[in-house]
Amino acid sequence: MKKENIYILGIESSCDDTSAAVLCNNTVLSNVVANQDIHSEYGGVVPELASRAHQQNIVPVVDLALKKAGITKGQLHAIAFTRGPGLMGSLLVGTSFAKSLAFGLKIPLIDVNHMQAHILAHFIKDKQQEVPPFPFLALTISGGHTQIVKVSNYFDMEVLGETIDDAVGEAYDKSGKILGLGYPAGPEIDRRAKLGNPKAFKFTKPKVAGLDFSFSGLKTAILYFIQRETKENPDFVKENLNDICASIQYTIIGILMDKLKLAVKQTGIKHIAIGGGVSANSGIREALKTREQKFGWKTYIPKFEFTTDNAAMIGIVGYLKYLEGDFSDFNVIASARLKI
Repeated sequence: MKKENIYILGIESSCDDTSAAVLCNNTVLSNVVANQDIHSEYGGVVPELASRAHQQNIVPVVDLALKKAGITKGQLHAIAFTRGPGLMGSLLVGTSFAKSLAFGLKIPLIDVNHMQAHILAHFIKDKQQEVPPFPFLALTISGGHTQIVKVSNYFDMEVLGETIDDAVGEAYDKSGKILGLGYPAGPEIDRRAKLGNPKAFKFTKPKVAGLDFSFSGLKTAILYFIQRETKENPDFVKENLNDICASIQYTIIGILMDKLKLAVKQTGIKHIAIGGGVSANSGIREALKTREQKFGWKTYIPKFEFTTDNAAMIGIVGYLKYLEGDFSDFNVIASARLKI
């Protein structure tokens, strides 16, 4: 008996990227992302501008996703959307659009937790990607979140530790701002770190109990360090930029790996999957591979296009929920601080 093809439209609008994807079962047919370049002028995402841009982008992005997938909206079985967490104004655009379209097409509506989606992106069908077995540990690292999650099943997740202040992506961007780099600064710090000495300058790692993280102290330490050094030598940053970036990255990676090592020790789970925009960082990927050999871990790293905010990861959760018959009520509302 031939398996029925289930077509899911995924919509992601949690921050500053408007994205739509079409999946046939667990295979991505299209994954369209519209970026918002305007935020680089302000050194960070401006919520009001983000929500306005989503309103402008969402119809053409969804239309293009359907065209690239080669299907019509009438062939869709369900619409999945990001309910939260994220910026409220941005979430409302995606939520309202998804509700309206699902209601008009008389098909199920499926709300998705953005953080669960980053983790479940590993289950998108791809010949080059190995799927992590349950249970596994997920390190979810992005501009707004830093978490270690124990994943026992698709929808059985337990947060073991998370940041108590800034997320790791914020630590990169705020450090970059101190150094005069553009926004977002993470990719530039990563690029320059490869050219510098990671042990040129020492930054103290914050002492936080258990599996929780803290990055605000590191950001402050970097600020004071730069202020002190530029007082002595106004050209200090310019003359040492690669070494500073390498030292910052070395410290951040050390914090992440120390916590992961502790999580493995506490749980006995050696399967590690990473997700979120910061997981595109080459230094973090290299550090995971090194520890894979050193400690016998098995690491799972998604394709670059599925690490940053994208609708394919929303679509895969939509598909998994569709199989369970886990649909949303049309009264569902967006939640900026939605928990796993």
